[in-house]
Amino acid sequence: MAKGRGVNARVSCDDCFFRANLLCSLKVDAPCATFRPNNPDGLRPPRQMHFVFRQERRTRAAWAFPSAEEQAALHSR
Repeated sequence: MAKGRGVNARVSCDDCFFRANLLCSLKVDAPCATFRPNNPDGLRPPRQMHFVFRQERRTRAAWAFPSAEEQAALHSR
């Protein structure tokens, strides 16, 4: 959607980049799955989320294999 429009604003095929540039071959009146807003900058890909690294909270594993000494003690009984 273009900036300044509300969340509930309706879009139409006339707002589509493909229709405005005579590139649409569909005969429908409702926006389709390929709808892209017609911007003065041309066709731009949709904005994607930014990947943010989080700090590791856990300093050691919640579960680990027993050490060699612990395994030997378990099996020597």
